[in-house]
Amino acid sequence: MIFLSSDSLSRVNNAIGIFDSGLGGLTVWRELQAVMPYERFIYVADSKYAPYGNKDSETVLQRALSIAETLTQTHQIKALVVACNTATAAAVFQLREILDIPVIGMEPALKPAVEQSKSGIVGILATENTLQSDKFSNLLDAHQHKARVLTQPCTGLVEVIEQGKLYAEKTKSLLASYVLPLVDEGVDTLVLGCTHYPWLEPVIRELVGDDMTIISTGKAVAKQVQKHIQAHVSNEKKQAVFYTTGHVGQVSALASSLLQTNIVFQPFLSQHSEP
Repeated sequence: MIFLSSDSLSRVNNAIGIFDSGLGGLTVWRELQAVMPYERFIYVADSKYAPYGNKDSETVLQRALSIAETLTQTHQIKALVVACNTATAAAVFQLREILDIPVIGMEPALKPAVEQSKSGIVGILATENTLQSDKFSNLLDAHQHKARVLTQPCTGLVEVIEQGKLYAEKTKSLLASYVLPLVDEGVDTLVLGCTHYPWLEPVIRELVGDDMTIISTGKAVAKQVQKHIQAHVSNEKKQAVFYTTGHVGQVSALASSLLQTNIVFQPFLSQHSEP
């Protein structure tokens, strides 16, 4: 693939691109918009291929490359946020090699969790692909000597979120099977290692009580993006644009329900044939 480049000064007013396998990355966009209300954002939900967590790494890499190419060539974005832990693990290094714009990825917020834990026992909820990645292994190696770190793959959580079943009994039962064993082990700090999982925080809170510290990465990523971009020169608040590779009506309805405001998605047309 060939990616276009241009003088960085011409990009100041360009949008920041964000993508995820589905609607989990909206939790990151929400934080980005809060700290950078004058920036333009383009959000891509690759809903046709959601979830990424059960796909092989090569498939996720190719999806990331395809989306990045369309965002850079068609929309001339000035920065790319990979708002998905699985996609970050599979593709962020390659994206940084081939793109001449800042690429900001996700990783479970293990460092602040270790620092905040009083019991010295930290739990991480994430997809199996994230937990098995070299990137996470390196992160774990850097911090596990400071605390006991318990990892929990959460098969099926992204699917129920993408179906809008946040408060269904099946969802609560699934969450309980993942979270309560961590509580029994003495975990006092819980890391939400997938951008979808913050949508379930109210349900998780019901299970763990008020004393558990729950950490996600959206705010930290927003601050990181601020450091890497040239700020928009206008002081006029911008409207985000939303695209999806999935069913426009279904994705729009679910996003509107999650965010409690009207969100309209448009079809995302890749420049290349899809795998």
